[in-house]
Amino acid sequence: MVDEGYVARTAVLTAPLSFDGESQEDYRAPNLLQRILGLFRNIRPGSDLTNFQLPPLFNIPKSQLQCFGEPLYCTREDMLSRCCRAESPLERLTSVVGWSISIMRPLIFGVAPYNPILGETHHVSKDNLNVLLEQVSHHPPVSALHATDDRGELEIIWCQHPVTRFYSTSVETEMHGKRQLKLLRLGETYVMNSPKLLIRFLPVPGVDWVGNVKITCQGTGLGAELCYRGPSLIGRNRRTIKGKIIDLSSSKTLYEVDGHWDSTVTVKDVSNGKQKVIYNAAEIMSGLNAPQVKDSKGVLWSESAVVWSEVSGGILSEDWDKAREAKKAVEEEQRKLKRERDSREETWVPKHFTVSCDKENGWDCSPIEKSVPSAPIHVPFDS
Repeated sequence: MVDEGYVARTAVLTAPLSFDGESQEDYRAPNLLQRILGLFRNIRPGSDLTNFQLPPLFNIPKSQLQCFGEPLYCTREDMLSRCCRAESPLERLTSVVGWSISIMRPLIFGVAPYNPILGETHHVSKDNLNVLLEQVSHHPPVSALHATDDRGELEIIWCQHPVTRFYSTSVETEMHGKRQLKLLRLGETYVMNSPKLLIRFLPVPGVDWVGNVKITCQGTGLGAELCYRGPSLIGRNRRTIKGKIIDLSSSKTLYEVDGHWDSTVTVKDVSNGKQKVIYNAAEIMSGLNAPQVKDSKGVLWSESAVVWSEVSGGILSEDWDKAREAKKAVEEEQRKLKRERDSREETWVPKHFTVSCDKENGWDCSPIEKSVPSAPIHVPFDS
């Protein structure tokens, strides 16, 4: 939980994740040996690991909220406009499939974003798209996203509840929660899920999106089934995707989907064999700009780039003592606030979303406001 007032403190914003993420100009992950030594520095024999926190050597200078929102506002091509303006239902579904692939961004093996604190927010605009995220639960971690455009053409509502399982040679995170893309003027709602995040230690270390994704639009009777595949045992054929676009009523395949989500993905019309590219990573992901503060008075204390600014500053300058102390201060403040709420028997309530949870449907988040206002942080047009 964070204060609601305005902030004079500096917001630290970094370049978005990209396919050459480990060579970004503003951040380079420390080598693996350095990270392992940093981990052991924080652990002593017989230590109580109940509240153990990952040291900053293992963090990228971003919150998970920022990583969650970046695929919407950090993109070179406006694929959402393609979804709105495609003429036929089949063309729109195909455009939605291409857009859904574009929001899968690569991560860096061995490092992770910060776990958002309760009430943390992230509010960014690009062109006419306004994106707002809020951490609506800390234990378990649940993030909510709401995005609308100024033209009233679309609305995006996501709820994300990651559940992590540890295996002998890997860690798998399943992203629970529903994702909706609404094309408002057409009255169409596309519902989809997210693939799983797989971190492998052996035989070839790496991190990839894997698993099945379903996209459905009941209004048009069309859907898609996609499969993200990890590499083989020797590390070949990374980031492949296969699938099909179908008629939901008959399960008839209309298009076959094939490609690599870090290069190009095509669809083939099964009726005539014609192919077309629906996603080109070079066009979507090249030359992306970092967000910039345009209205410093409008940036709240709850903004991710402010909450973690001291930690990110330490990481970027490789001042690990500073980063460690700053991260410890953020975490201790959250524990203090929780103790105070518990002593008052007070339940924390999200500011921007209503939240529900049941055994059958899991977590669900609904935005309180009809639309998202323009943000104090903007993404400049990509060069």
